[in-house]
Amino acid sequence: MKKILVIEDEPVTRNNLVLMLELEGFTPLAAPDGRAGVALARAERPDVILCDVSMPQLDGHAVLAALRADEATVSIPFIFLTARGDRKDLRLGMDLGADDYLPKPASAEEVLAAIRTRLSRRREQTQAALAQVELRPDFSSPKPLEALGLTPREGEVLLWVAQGKSNGDIAGILGCAENTVKVHLSRIFEKLGFENRNAATVRALEALTAPAPRPPGGRTP
Repeated sequence: MKKILVIEDEPVTRNNLVLMLELEGFTPLAAPDGRAGVALARAERPDVILCDVSMPQLDGHAVLAALRADEATVSIPFIFLTARGDRKDLRLGMDLGADDYLPKPASAEEVLAAIRTRLSRRREQTQAALAQVELRPDFSSPKPLEALGLTPREGEVLLWVAQGKSNGDIAGILGCAENTVKVHLSRIFEKLGFENRNAATVRALEALTAPAPRPPGGRTP
């Protein structure tokens, strides 16, 4: 199930959103303030984030700036849900990289439509990347994959996945049970924010591809 993070300091609003998401088949995560929201986003890698703007300690704009500055969370779709409605706030949120902006009170239908639109667009982007990617990865080490937030063993598993190996093949290579490989893959998908093998493979290939060296003069061929 898709994980949706709700960052909202008003308890009634937060609880209502969590209940609505549960009823719609999502896995809701909830944070009562911006600092807790940033920590939870980094730990859980949700599929979409709903975030209030006006919060103590760390407001929504600061939350978004922190997540967009972190490679692990930079691409998570982010929706502001706020009582503020003036054009200045809207522009600031979009300049920081927000994907959508819903004024309070937003109906359940509006919130769910915004979430589903973001999930659909992320799927389309992943599929487009998979269709167009032309990379020359270096499979000699899983270290670049560990930099994505994976453990050394998860990095090894993804390294072989990126080379087209099946779960059975990987189990034989690493000397473990096939079910163990499945567990590692489940954790990898959660950490990278993807739902399938193909999407994770594209991200792995990108991480394993070193930038092409520039010829003399600094011009690319």
